[in-house]
Amino acid sequence: MSSTIYNHRSLQPTGPPTQGPGQHSHVRLNESFDNIRQEFEAVTSDMGLLRNQRDEYESKVTSQINELNIIRQSLYELESQHGKIRQQYEEELSRLRAELHAARQGLPGGAPPHPTVGPGTIGPSGPPAGLPTVPGVPPATGPASYSDPYYARERDRDRDRDRERDKERERLERDRERELRDRERDQRDRERERPPVESSRDSKRIKTERMKSDRPDHYSPSLGAGPTKLPAPGGPPTYQGPGLPPPPSAHPPYAPGPGNPPPGGPIEPAPSASSALAPPSSASGSQFPDDLDPHNIPPEFKKEGADWFAVFNRKVKRVLDVSLVHTLMHESVVCCVRFSADGKYLATGCNRTAQIYDTKTGQKTCVLVDESAGKAGDLYIRSVCFSPDGKYLATGAEDKQIRIWDIAKKRIRNVFDGHQQEIYSLDFSLDGRLIVSGSGDKTARIWDMVEGSSKVLTINDPDSLNNDAGVTSVAISPNGQLVAAGSLDTVVRIWDVATGVLVERLRGHRDSVYSVAFTPDGKGLVSGSLDKTLKYWDVSGLLTGGGKRKDGAANGKKDLEKSSQCTMNFVGHTDYVLSVAVSHDGQWVVSGSKDRGVQFWEAHSANVQCMLQGHKNSVISIDLSPAGNVLATGSGDWQARIWSYQTM
Repeated sequence: MSSTIYNHRSLQPTGPPTQGPGQHSHVRLNESFDNIRQEFEAVTSDMGLLRNQRDEYESKVTSQINELNIIRQSLYELESQHGKIRQQYEEELSRLRAELHAARQGLPGGAPPHPTVGPGTIGPSGPPAGLPTVPGVPPATGPASYSDPYYARERDRDRDRDRERDKERERLERDRERELRDRERDQRDRERERPPVESSRDSKRIKTERMKSDRPDHYSPSLGAGPTKLPAPGGPPTYQGPGLPPPPSAHPPYAPGPGNPPPGGPIEPAPSASSALAPPSSASGSQFPDDLDPHNIPPEFKKEGADWFAVFNRKVKRVLDVSLVHTLMHESVVCCVRFSADGKYLATGCNRTAQIYDTKTGQKTCVLVDESAGKAGDLYIRSVCFSPDGKYLATGAEDKQIRIWDIAKKRIRNVFDGHQQEIYSLDFSLDGRLIVSGSGDKTARIWDMVEGSSKVLTINDPDSLNNDAGVTSVAISPNGQLVAAGSLDTVVRIWDVATGVLVERLRGHRDSVYSVAFTPDGKGLVSGSLDKTLKYWDVSGLLTGGGKRKDGAANGKKDLEKSSQCTMNFVGHTDYVLSVAVSHDGQWVVSGSKDRGVQFWEAHSANVQCMLQGHKNSVISIDLSPAGNVLATGSGDWQARIWSYQTM
């Protein structure tokens, strides 16, 4: 009985479940998730659309850049054809004038024509610039970026001025002819026995000779053009592009570079052999005279190519021959050029990219771009350097980073951070273990490729000539014991690699030093400066008596400058010297300048052997192949060129 009472099942409610607060929150949570999912899908869809738009815009920008390059090349070809036609027109006009003159003189028709005076007989055909000059070679001053519409307008204005000048000259000629005719009429009245044709012949001869004498002077490339070639005061500066640093106060419209160097006050005259800056034993080599006219140079002292020419110094025996091998077009200013140790490849640096070319074929074999770098603004690669084994390429840029690229994989192997300003120069040691860098932060650094560590070489001279001692150029000696650095404060400094101690200060330049290079034997150092000169420093004492100098530097002695002397001055450039190099055999010193010229100097005498003209803007960087007689030049005209040179 009791079992039936207590053994019952509990009754469960059969109505609808009660609506508690937990049930409501669960529904709201599901709704929130649904809303979030919908918003995420909408954002994802928008992102896909934006990504497609970005890809489309990038494709359009790339195609427009390619079109601009095609237009630029077409413009150059058109101007080149125009120059050729213009030259043919001038020659034909001169020939017809000569025939007319000969006919009126009663000479046979085959008489030789007058020599052409004007668009000259030297230099290639190419885009004419302003006043009649050598076709293909613009004057040493004035705009040179032929693809820039701003400079195109300047050329149009120059041509307008030329036309106005020609009209004025023709008006003066007509006035003179009228005067001559009046005089001849009076003379005929007095001397009726004289035939009229004779007076006509005389007046025409006077007119022809006058037109010939009125033509502009010959163009003398980089050696002083006539006054009519100079731009009007206040005219636009030549675009030079990035390369090396300006002082902090300079804010040029373009990226600062050696072609746009710091306006550090008036440039003093270039030192000569008698300069007090050089010891009595120093020498200044033979240089071209300022009034050198290439048109009057004998054929054996000049050489012409399609769009370049070389002029050889007649004061010394010609022992050199130069030829253009390749012209490498770029998409921006070429800030730096550097050969590999075996000479088979050439690396160049420009805006955002480093390129590697085969020096024999001129073909581009590799392009290195850091896609992770910021896309805003420019990012010029100001220095490149191959490792001795050719496997790696170091690049230094405006973003203060040194990137070590694995060339075969086209990937970055290392990134060295530490500099506080732009990096302007790099150099590997011959064993490939160390790389030295120079920066605008007044330091050079020695980086260990294996450990990734660095040693800082700081410039903190209390007697520095100015506060801006940014390092523009560095070089490691062939034995790997010394580091030389050129600086904006006009001083060249040398440190001991092992200790990081400053062992030498080389004073003598009158403006910023933009390039330094050791000789192959390590006993000499060549420096190039904005004072338009190069100097050769005898640093052999550092190789033998370096220990004493190290002790002296550590003790704070002031006689560092007395040990290494300047023994030669290289004088001849007409504008800033931006880059120097020494040939692998030590026979030649080569320099590139803002005067658009490259000069070959005899290393042991400082005599200039050859002046080479081919670029249409500043020659920002040069390098000589360590393995052969090959020269590379990089310029603000967006070109790099490979040249060969041979000793005759």
